[in-house]
Amino acid sequence: MHQKSSEILRLFRSESGFVSGEAISRELGVSRTAVWKHISTLRRAGYRIEALPSRGYRLLSAPDILVAQEITAVLDGSRIGKYLECLQQTASTNADAMRLAEAGAVEGTVVIADAQTDGKGRRGRVWSSPAGVNLYCSIVLRPQILPHEAPQLTFLSAVAVAQAIELNSSCTPTIKWPNDILIDGKKVAGLLNEMSAETDGINCVVLGIGVNLNMTVDQFPADLRSPATSLLIESRVRVVRSRFAASLLNALDRLYNDFLASGFGPVREEWQRRCNATGRQMVMSEGGVDRVSGLFAGIDADGSLLLRTEEGVLERIISGDVRVI
Repeated sequence: MHQKSSEILRLFRSESGFVSGEAISRELGVSRTAVWKHISTLRRAGYRIEALPSRGYRLLSAPDILVAQEITAVLDGSRIGKYLECLQQTASTNADAMRLAEAGAVEGTVVIADAQTDGKGRRGRVWSSPAGVNLYCSIVLRPQILPHEAPQLTFLSAVAVAQAIELNSSCTPTIKWPNDILIDGKKVAGLLNEMSAETDGINCVVLGIGVNLNMTVDQFPADLRSPATSLLIESRVRVVRSRFAASLLNALDRLYNDFLASGFGPVREEWQRRCNATGRQMVMSEGGVDRVSGLFAGIDADGSLLLRTEEGVLERIISGDVRVI
């Protein structure tokens, strides 16, 4: 979007009613004819803008598109989203963010795509990424922590997604260890975090987040390994994607700042409060074979799952597929 068009949108959002063409012309330092041309560009992009000769212009509605201006207009964080790159299509936002990070991108850099052609989930699984319906984003962080502490950021991401869902829909999400976001047992979001590190420190962590917002049933792949859903399916209400994106980035910013100031404890408490296994029995399996079962006992300082067996032994699960009985 042209910078001048973005500035016009900012003016519309700063006023509750009409903005005169003269005011826009003066604010942007362009002619009234140029203002009209930018208004026409916005209309072609799907913005509904009312024009009255004696009063000026008024924004009636905006299209559901992921552009930086729509998102940054409602960001309130201090770190995350200060540099925001919105793409129409890419192979993978994680790959893009990692390339930017390795080239020196500042902490808080965000890559968002309308569609991905090579979206990935955990363990190399495909993440279906159709255009126009969901949110696919990746965030560059540079925390001053040790590499073995980086998994804590996965739990931070999960809490942020849950908070954004609560704010933007009537749905009540839960979190399945370590980072699947569920609604009524069906997966609505997934996270894939990647790290570049040395022995004694982290170069960067890329938080990859995919949230199914407005997908319909027929848009899901037929070969899904687990039940999946979207906020639209569950609530029957469409989500404004730019607003959801801003809510998510704001939540990440708050949680990350708290994490840097107070450590993993507050994030851990928030994650456990939303866990789908609280007070329930769980089973961990590997290769389709059940290995350990026990009562959910929380997560430890590095995010490992804790299960208390019938014998009273506290088992620490680092990896594996888990399910609630």
